[in-house]
Amino acid sequence: MELAVDRAGLLAALDRAIERCVSYYLHCQQPAGYWVGELESNASITAEYLFLRRLLRRADPARERDLERDLEREIAAQLLDWQVDGGWPLYHGGPPELNCTIEAAVALQLAGLPTNDPALVRAAEVVRALGGLERARVFTRLWLALLRAVPWSAVPDMPVELMLLPAAFPFSIYRFASWARSSIVPLLVLMDRPPAYDGPVPEIRQFWAGERRFLGRPGRSQLGASTARFACDLLRRTGSAGWRKELHRRALSLAESWILAHQEADGGWAGIFPAMANSTLALATLGGHEREVEQGLAAIESFGISEGGRLRMQSCVSPGWDTPWVTLALSEAGTPPSHPALRKAATWLLGQQSHVLSDWCLQAPGVEAGGWPFEFANSRYPDTDDTALVLRALARTDVPCEPARRAGLGWLLGMQNPDGGWAAFDRKNDSRLVERIPFCDFGEVLDPSSADVTAHVLELLGELGYRPEDAAVRRGLAYLWREQEGDGSWYGRWGVNYIYGTAAVLQALAALGFGRKYGRVAMAAAWLRAHQNPDGGWGESCRSYEAREWRGRGPSTASQTAWAMLGLLALDGQDEAAWRGARWLVEHQRPDGTWEEPEFTGTGFPRDFFIKYHEYRNYFPLLALARLRGRGVVRGA
Repeated sequence: MELAVDRAGLLAALDRAIERCVSYYLHCQQPAGYWVGELESNASITAEYLFLRRLLRRADPARERDLERDLEREIAAQLLDWQVDGGWPLYHGGPPELNCTIEAAVALQLAGLPTNDPALVRAAEVVRALGGLERARVFTRLWLALLRAVPWSAVPDMPVELMLLPAAFPFSIYRFASWARSSIVPLLVLMDRPPAYDGPVPEIRQFWAGERRFLGRPGRSQLGASTARFACDLLRRTGSAGWRKELHRRALSLAESWILAHQEADGGWAGIFPAMANSTLALATLGGHEREVEQGLAAIESFGISEGGRLRMQSCVSPGWDTPWVTLALSEAGTPPSHPALRKAATWLLGQQSHVLSDWCLQAPGVEAGGWPFEFANSRYPDTDDTALVLRALARTDVPCEPARRAGLGWLLGMQNPDGGWAAFDRKNDSRLVERIPFCDFGEVLDPSSADVTAHVLELLGELGYRPEDAAVRRGLAYLWREQEGDGSWYGRWGVNYIYGTAAVLQALAALGFGRKYGRVAMAAAWLRAHQNPDGGWGESCRSYEAREWRGRGPSTASQTAWAMLGLLALDGQDEAAWRGARWLVEHQRPDGTWEEPEFTGTGFPRDFFIKYHEYRNYFPLLALARLRGRGVVRGA
């Protein structure tokens, strides 16, 4: 049985922990006003950066070739550091994953390791044990086709004529989520016009486990081959030969124009590595876009982190997410609205607001722009999660921002889905048919409502004075009630996992006036308490997306402990479980005010792609400890 926390004895340590973390953030704010931590993912992104550079390589002078070799050595050193049990996992502590291992091993080959190197021999053994190359996902096969290691027949067909389909058509590019369509449009060009490649062809024979033919992904429901082929070839087979040729020309031109129109001011696309890599390579292949290609490559290179002779690539950057969270945490810790750090952060955030009408407006007619992006430059795809958070953070500063706040709130309300929930980037993006296209065998290609995003929006609305009887809130609550699990928890789409979702919803419900005795609230709080670790912390493995027994289970982490605390503290500042969590955080804080957290607690695609936000381990504990002090501390208790 857990012993009660000596609260009086913990108070002084609690104050010191908060002060250390506040000092850390006041010293690491960027001159422009933002905060940003590394966004770590798996080895595939770094490997694919090497593939991209090989495919883009020109006839460089000798000095440039030397620099390229140095860069590849840094990539190889990083990949070798990440190798675990012969393969490469998707997240810290996870098992080796098939596609990540194939791509990392191929990148090491291209960087100069012979196939008989012990690291590559072990990697090949892991690949075969996991089902072999025949089970590789489509995106891995696509990179191998670009490098001429497999024929293009290994990649399911996606004709560029898809660009001609109207937005309402089931297989239109606008039926895919923003991150998917921004990556798929340039892929349509690359599959239609593969770039010339005359470099070394990777050796892949050692990766086959049995019969040398590609198989579908196990457990992924897909359209029958004949149905998929008909859908993909429909436009190509319509009309006369001359008309088909004209359709093809128009489709390719439209794809080219689409890519150019979606390039951001920093040279990137959609703020994410896959869209940037695919678009840069597509424009290079089409020719005549040297300036845009150089800008695209520069945007990609800005994601690189070079340390100690090693280079790793981020899949994205997160200043639009980290900055408002730090602002909220500092405010909760007692930093006044007039403090220069909060003013600088607010000013930077106001400059990031998007006023661009882009793809999102196709399903939100009449809604004015006004959202905020996750990244430095992603004006075409702001997201609701960031927007709700930014609006909450701006309210903690004294920087005048009423027009921006009105525009942001109007955009948020306009992006509510018919089911009452909110998605991240799109509205009404939930047509499951596209998931069954054989090409779509990896990650998420849709952006439906999720409980965690909906909760963040509702928490904002509660802070703004909205009540459960208001129409938008009433619909949002109906969505959350439908999504609650039988055990009282909520699924976490964008964070790992049920701890994230459940804590987010509890904070939203508290902001809307639901108390701890309300039946659904009490169930959720009981679930959090039941999943507290014996050491006082909370943790949940990424495995929970695949195995029910891992729900709410895993080694204690700083971020997940803080999430659980925030969920409980929203209901009761005296919750004993939250105090035990605070003790764990205080005991595990480092002298510089930060926490150690090797685990990945962010989610890109459940089951397929996970993220380690390097600042989650710091600003969420600061927020939780400050909230405990503000709501639960009774001096002398």
